[in-house]
Amino acid sequence: MKLDPQLRDQILAAVPSLRAFGISLSGNVDRADDLVQETLLRALANIHSFQPGTNMNAWLFTILRNLFRSEYRKRKREVEDADGSYAESLKSQPDQLGKVEFQEFRTALKQLPDEQREALILVGASGFSYEEAADICGCAVGTIKSRVNRARTRLAKLMHVENLDDFGPDKATRAILAGNDR
Repeated sequence: MKLDPQLRDQILAAVPSLRAFGISLSGNVDRADDLVQETLLRALANIHSFQPGTNMNAWLFTILRNLFRSEYRKRKREVEDADGSYAESLKSQPDQLGKVEFQEFRTALKQLPDEQREALILVGASGFSYEEAADICGCAVGTIKSRVNRARTRLAKLMHVENLDDFGPDKATRAILAGNDR
């Protein structure tokens, strides 16, 4: 199969964002890499269904999201280190404030309902517009706006953040909390 170079470049450009989204969904770098790989395989196998001129990132993110949801439903009954004690024993504790704040952020992010976390990551961290995120999630734009707002409010409460000055220098995390989206 010969892939159009422009499509290939669009797919390759999306890989870092797909990986970040995969990590945010799964909470595991290795699993995220597997999700991205499977997403790319499925995208290439179904490239004929991609409509040129539409948003390649949104199409790929939708494939990854659907793949994650399918795997999640399959793994729902599996029990792996339910309390996280084994995983925590393998990690060294962070010694810098930025790392501590990022870990607190990740912990708070995991406490959000799936729909809110997903919307926040798409809009706040991945740079999708509300409309694009709505397309990816298959819901109304207002629903995405509501989910993002509720997620930001809940994150700020979980992290005891009253304003951005309470949070460290991590620009990406500050952007997510601040609402610098399109």
